[in-house]
Amino acid sequence: MVGGAPSDINRLPWRAFTGGGRGAHSRHLPWPRGGYCGASRMPAARKSLALSLANVYETFAISLPTVIDAALGRVRKDVCDERLARWATKVVEHAQMVITVSGRERMKPGATYLVMSNHQSHYDVPVLFYVLGANIRMITKVELFKIPIFGGAMQEAGFIAIDRSSRKRAVESLKVAKDKLASGVHVWIAPEGTRGKTDALLPFKKGGFNLALEASLPILPVTIQGTRDALRAKGLRTTPGAKVRVVLSPPIDPTRYVGPDLKTRREALMTDVRRAIESGL
Repeated sequence: MVGGAPSDINRLPWRAFTGGGRGAHSRHLPWPRGGYCGASRMPAARKSLALSLANVYETFAISLPTVIDAALGRVRKDVCDERLARWATKVVEHAQMVITVSGRERMKPGATYLVMSNHQSHYDVPVLFYVLGANIRMITKVELFKIPIFGGAMQEAGFIAIDRSSRKRAVESLKVAKDKLASGVHVWIAPEGTRGKTDALLPFKKGGFNLALEASLPILPVTIQGTRDALRAKGLRTTPGAKVRVVLSPPIDPTRYVGPDLKTRREALMTDVRRAIESGL
């Protein structure tokens, strides 16, 4: 579905979140009766590991059918979108997350965005699919595409690998992303390039901003807060019940950035996107 993320959001049973302000919503996801895989009877550390493994299972459960479809020459974007939406919902449910969303009205129907967010945890990915809808693909490190089954599914579903060790290949990846945006698919990039250990934003990589200036499409700054409480960077065990807050800031139009050269325009754009993301922390 071209430009279809807002309708994806509207399919979810959101309800008003008390005190959340305009555009804020919350969905409290109840724990399955008896716990997931009997987790309620397990010590905290084992329960957390069980949750992580359950979500790894969900990831491979949608990856394998995609790889099979690719082998049979029948991969379809709408089917991939449906799998991604189902996966995101299950992962969020398993982790018992309570998600508050602010600024959802800023994502206009029919518009296509280059989504830029901070990066706290592996859970940022399902949370963003859960909030923004499945009509989005992410730019991520090439190493993930080398994981058996999972990597092949990402490639077939239209995710974009970036190899930062090679400038030439990185530029090629950004061209793929530009084509993806032109087709009406939102593209998500974490400009920090890796997960941060604190709320302080890491230095931004410049590639995504070059893409924004070249594609002349609006950047949607998104702030994610709380996924680190579910799973920290380099962590293995999931902590259930994290309170996650997602803030959509006003889109930023890269075409209004003028200057004598690309570097000047890019640095001004980077400063404003950083400020927007920081405002939600």
